[in-house]
Amino acid sequence: MMSDATIASPLRTLQRIPGVAIVLVLLIALFGAIAPGFLSAANLSNVLVQSTILTMLALPMTLIIMTEGLDLSMGAVLTLTSLCVAIVSLATKSVLLGLGAAVLVGAAFGSVNGWLVAIVGIPPFVATLATLGMAQGLSLIVSDGQSVVGIPHGVRDIYSATLLGIPVPIVMGLLTYAAFHGLLYHTRFGTYVFALGGNREALRYAGLSPTRLLIAVYAIGGTMAGIAGLLMTSRMNSGHPTAGLGMEFDAIAAVAVGGTSFERGNGWLLGTVLGVIAVGVLRNGLNLVSLPSSVQVASVGALVIVAMFLDGLRSRS
Repeated sequence: MMSDATIASPLRTLQRIPGVAIVLVLLIALFGAIAPGFLSAANLSNVLVQSTILTMLALPMTLIIMTEGLDLSMGAVLTLTSLCVAIVSLATKSVLLGLGAAVLVGAAFGSVNGWLVAIVGIPPFVATLATLGMAQGLSLIVSDGQSVVGIPHGVRDIYSATLLGIPVPIVMGLLTYAAFHGLLYHTRFGTYVFALGGNREALRYAGLSPTRLLIAVYAIGGTMAGIAGLLMTSRMNSGHPTAGLGMEFDAIAAVAVGGTSFERGNGWLLGTVLGVIAVGVLRNGLNLVSLPSSVQVASVGALVIVAMFLDGLRSRS
């Protein structure tokens, strides 16, 4: 007969598996069974490529949520920075100038978000809701409500290019994760980010400014939206005034599904990446079975509930 210790060991191992990993395996199994071509190498590679832009938003969103904050403007800022890439690169024929303009605009919006939250004292939900409206309005103004087309080949080719056989968007996603992993887990700044959500008073006693650190965290989020804007423009072969709207929802969902807490400064970047892939798998599978986008949005919400329910069960066990 098996002893209690023998039985308990695999149960303890199962309890350590995050809910997002279980959900991801179930989603792959489900769509592998019902969606034709889902498990093909080409489609799985496509899921990773399509998830890159969301990865660039979700990783900085993790840091923001770890500070007990939120950034609802990230999708609208992504839209605006994508238009900046399209307009500037079209006018100058330079990819670098287009990217530079997008990064400056994104960093400016992120800094404003941080200033409103940290110095003015406006709650993150309200502050970033306001800047969401500002970014969305500016997108409509600079584009006159129309798509910006005719962008240079240097921008258009980025999304479809490969490096040593690996799609460039995937390479950019891996580099982004490596950069954030190093920043959060191997620098003093990362330690301060944990403290901003877990013990902000300790930072003040150590002679550090939580205000400056908070502004920096939001500025990083805006900067990443600027870099992601380059990929968004390349992906669409144009700049569109509504291209990134709603992506902040997917980013927040990926962070929540990945196990980052909205309080106490607890965050897990690998969990966020798994959450991004889970959202990407869900949307891709639903596309393959021809379900409308409205159902996809509802399904992402259901994904959050299921993953957090599983994590709750695991914690109680």
